[in-house]
Order: sequence, then C-alpha cells, then structure tokens
Amino acid sequence: MKERLWTLACCILSYGLLVAQAEKPKTQLTTAEAVEFAETIEIDDLKKHLSKLSSDEFEGRETGTEGQRKAAQYIADYFESLGLPKKGDDNSYFQRIAFINESWRNISMSVEGENLKHLWDYYAYPSTNASMEEKTINELIFLGYGIDDENYSDYKKRDVAGKAILIYTGEPMDKKGRSRLTKSEELSEWTTNWRKKLMVARQKGVSHVFVIDRNFKENVALARREILSRALQFGEGEKAEQNYVANTHISSNVVEQIIGSNKDAFIKVRDKMEKKGKLKPLTIPCNLTIVGEKRVRSLVGENVLGYVEGVDPDLKEELVVVTAHYDHLGKRGDDVYNGADDNGSGSSSILELAEAFAMAKKSGKGPRRSVLALLVSGEEKGLLGSEYYVEHPVFPLDNTIANVNVDMVGRVDEKHTADPNYIYVIGSNRLSTELHDINEQANNEHTQLELDYTYNAESDPNRYYYRSDHYNFAEKGIPAIFYFNGTHEDYHRTSDTIEKINFEKMQKIAKLVFYTTWELANRDKRIEVDVVGGK
Repeated sequence: MKERLWTLACCILSYGLLVAQAEKPKTQLTTAEAVEFAETIEIDDLKKHLSKLSSDEFEGRETGTEGQRKAAQYIADYFESLGLPKKGDDNSYFQRIAFINESWRNISMSVEGENLKHLWDYYAYPSTNASMEEKTINELIFLGYGIDDENYSDYKKRDVAGKAILIYTGEPMDKKGRSRLTKSEELSEWTTNWRKKLMVARQKGVSHVFVIDRNFKENVALARREILSRALQFGEGEKAEQNYVANTHISSNVVEQIIGSNKDAFIKVRDKMEKKGKLKPLTIPCNLTIVGEKRVRSLVGENVLGYVEGVDPDLKEELVVVTAHYDHLGKRGDDVYNGADDNGSGSSSILELAEAFAMAKKSGKGPRRSVLALLVSGEEKGLLGSEYYVEHPVFPLDNTIANVNVDMVGRVDEKHTADPNYIYVIGSNRLSTELHDINEQANNEHTQLELDYTYNAESDPNRYYYRSDHYNFAEKGIPAIFYFNGTHEDYHRTSDTIEKINFEKMQKIAKLVFYTTWELANRDKRIEVDVVGGK
C-alpha cells in the first residue's frame, strides 16, 4: 500500500513539473545560441551604418542641428525595420531632450539718474523676464502684495493696465500670525510660489512689477548663483514672454530711493494695510530707468530608443541599457567633423547589437530580460542626453540592472599599434565585481581581446570614467561598463573619417559587447552592487 501511494505521489509531482515547464517559456539560453546571434554582427553591416552616420549628409551630427535630426531619423528607421516597438514620446522612437541657459547680456537700472548695481541693489531673473527695451517709469502704484484671490484681492475694482506696480513678497497676516487667505498659520501659494503674482499681473495688463524683498540679503545671494550660472538646465525654459510680466526684485534701500519724499505717505498706507488687511493704493511719482538684454542658449535634440522586450515573465521588467552617443561636433564653416570613430563606431555597433537581439526574439530565443539600445544625443555638450534619460527614465531605474556603454571602438591608439586586438575597459568593477567577471569570462570564451584597464584606475589623470554616458547611470547606483579604444591624432578633428576605421577590430569589440549584454540579460539573478563608494 505504501509503495503504491509513493508511486502515485511521484506521478503527480512529475505531472506538475511537466505542466509548469509547458506553461513557462524556455529561457535558459545556450552558449551555442549566443554565438549564433553574435555572428549576425557583420563587417559589411557595420560599414553600411557607419558610412551613413559619418557622411557629409549628416553634417557632423551636432545636437540641435538638421544633421543630428537626420541621424536620429536614420536610427529610428532602422529600429522600425527590425520591428521594434515604439517606446518614445508620442508613439515614436524618440525621447526629446531640451536644455536651456538664459542670462543677461546687459542689464541696468537707475533711480533719479543714479546707477544701481545688479545683484547688489536689485536682481532680475532672466528666466522670468523677456528682454526689456530701455524704458523710463515716472509713476509707480503701490499695490500691497499683488494678490488676486477670492479671500483677499489687491486688484479689486482697480485698473492697473499699462501701469508699473510696487508690491511686497508674502501675503497679509492677522494679529495672531494667521494668513488672511488660508485662515491658518499655513502660508498660501501666493507666498510659496511668487511667480503666481507675475502671472496675475500679466493678466491684469501691468507693465512692470517691482517686488520689495524683505529677505533681500539672503535671496540675492541665492539669485546670484542661479543668474550667473552658465550651466544648461533641463527643459525649454519658463517662456517668460508668454507667462510673466517684466519684474525686478529690489532692496528696502532702493525702495526709499524710489519713493523719496513720499516715504511718510507710503509707510502710513503700508501699516494700515498690514493692520486691517485692506489696501488703499498709493500712486508714487518717480524717475526710474531700466533696460535688460537677454542671451539665450538652447539645445534641443533626441535620444533614440530601440527596445527588445524580454521573454521571461518573471524577469522581463528588468532591463539592460546599452548606450552610445550618436552626436558629434557638427560643421565649422565648410568643414565637416564626420566623427567616424567618435562615435559613429559605437553607434553602428549598437545598431548591430539591436539587430542581433531582435533576431533572437523573432526566432523564439529572445533574452530573458529586456534590452534597451539607447542612442543618445548631447554627449559632446556635456553628457546631456544620457543625463536627461536618467532624470526622465522611460523605464524605471530600479529595474535597470546595468548599463553597457560604447564610445569610440574603431581605431587603434599609439600604445597598441603593434597589436590592435585590444579594448580599454572602464568602470566594470567600480560598482559590481560580477559585471567585471562577466565581461572577463565573455572575452576569454569568445573574443580573446587584450582587456586594458589603464584608464579604469582612480588615479587616471584623463578621468575617462567621468567623461562618457555610462557615468550618469553609475551616479544613480547602476553598474556600468565602458568600452573605449583611446584617443588618436584625429580625435575631434575633421580627419576622423571612415577610411581610417579598423572594422575587424570594431566587429570583435561589438561581439564582446553583445556577449556581455547577453549574459546580463539571461542569467538567473541580476548582478549585485557589491562595491561600496564605487561611483
């Protein structure tokens, strides 16, 4: 009896395992299958892509130019030919990137003929101001706090169209320290978002707002850092021309200069307003001149996304991101910086890698985890495209297990002229020793390149670890590996052209990138971050 029960139990268990195997797709891929798809990375295809990307037609692919957009479209068209899904903005292959810096080319202000000092006596944000032609203001209307709210309004039954107004920061408070707007100690948005006052002033037709900053000393120090910064910021700016009225923040000393002999009348109106919560507008004669000419630097480009969804239902939400920047330096006059090695070589390699994974997926042997081939723009402007992606990820960074970055893999540097079969490997062990070991094993089994770690040293004076797109992923704690052939005499010159590319070397490196990515996408467990302070 016991023997029969044991036999029955074994049959039930075996049946359950068979059912489970039938329901779950095959995901444990063999080395033979990896080799099969690595072999689709062919020299002729690499040449085809690089011939197009580094052609004069694309005019050096400088971010924000027509040449860059043509290159982006070429990449997108190729992803579409592979049958990859559109995961970008507006059902496209593109993630639009936008950066801007707005600064003053010239700004000046005078009261009664006396010149004031910007960022000392007053400050004006270029981001919230359009360029201002010189204008003389002979009259200011003191309009309290410049608030228009259902619980309190300084604009009620007052026509200020075409007028310049003088207002305070903040909002009216009662004797108990409660906001007259919120009826509590909690401050309203009129205080926490001072731009709201500029918006309503624009709606009312006000010509200029002078804001009396009661914390001027502290705020001008903060404003100084922002206004003088030359760094590009995310987005297309605040569109001051469309959203805000011209505005200037002034100190209490400047207020006294402006109101002059009207000081007593001003204080009387202000104190009554603060005591009773009611405003009696005051018209103040003045002699004030202001002018501001802006300088705007903007950059708009596209990242291009080629997504291969994983086949394992338990792992496909995890992602390996493979990056290369496809932008370069553009044109200078009639000279085209074709950027064949930098980074047409890396971009072409990633296009071939995307094809290999797409073919694996179509044949029913796709990766267990998903793979994103991310061709980024803005690298030559300061790693901007990859920075934009990690700040606005299309797929959650928590699910991104690694970044594999390819930047310049088609040439041979002076150190390796005797043997071109090498590649500099950077960053592989900075966050994860597993990532380092995976790449070493893939090379030992398949490509037998010399893996040169010279530039991975923390003491490397070139600091290449911090100078390509992988670093933005590493900063987010994502293990990253960077493949690089080193610089050469044509680096960032018009002479970086396709006839100097070593395609045999480039093919071998592309295969190593594929094998490493394949293992990352197919192993049972995601690699671990096991190096403290590695980024």
